[in-house]
Amino acid sequence: MRVLAIDTATTALVTGVVDTESGQITQRVLADTRAHNERLMPTILAVMSEAGVELGALDAIVAGMGPGPFTGLRVGMATAQALADALSIPLHGVCTHDAIAHAALAGADAADERDAADAALVATDARRKEIYWATYRAGQRVAGPDVSKPGELDVRDVAQVVIPEKLAEQLPEELAALPRSEAAPTAGALVAVALLAADPEPFVPMYLRRPDAVPPKKQRLSAAIPE
Repeated sequence: MRVLAIDTATTALVTGVVDTESGQITQRVLADTRAHNERLMPTILAVMSEAGVELGALDAIVAGMGPGPFTGLRVGMATAQALADALSIPLHGVCTHDAIAHAALAGADAADERDAADAALVATDARRKEIYWATYRAGQRVAGPDVSKPGELDVRDVAQVVIPEKLAEQLPEELAALPRSEAAPTAGALVAVALLAADPEPFVPMYLRRPDAVPPKKQRLSAAIPE
């Protein structure tokens, strides 16, 4: 099965083609980009060309559903939906934090088996001085995703933290002192956490909060002005 993977829920723009039979992965991860709208489709076409796969040869699409900031997340999900509809192929949505956890924690070898089973906190930048977070044990999400201020995060029994370095110092002292790493979702991880053999679930973004832009409040008209 040839699968196109897309994620724009974080500052990284992730695209890739995964062949689930051969295990071949061709991907591009553009770190710390804010131009998802301008760069996503050209990057998809470039990675498809590099993989030697035509769009019409795809069997499915996997896309991150967040949580993530409204604008960036919407770009990736809308593109994935448009491509899936145009190609008449299944679209599977996954929690972006599940893919990050898989990318960061699933590579432990037998010697690190105990560490891989320890609970881990995975957090990303939610802007507005907040983070999106979830916790994992043995590769399974046990809490979240949710959004909160880093300093107010009350998570216990966690042995490691996966978080952007610039946010780590804002965590409570007991979390900031834990072993930590930084990871982005990868094409392989997005596909690995997707249930490709099952019917796709509703493709609904995980915004977790209201968008920055809101409709203006209705102005109260003077009594002298007729309705």
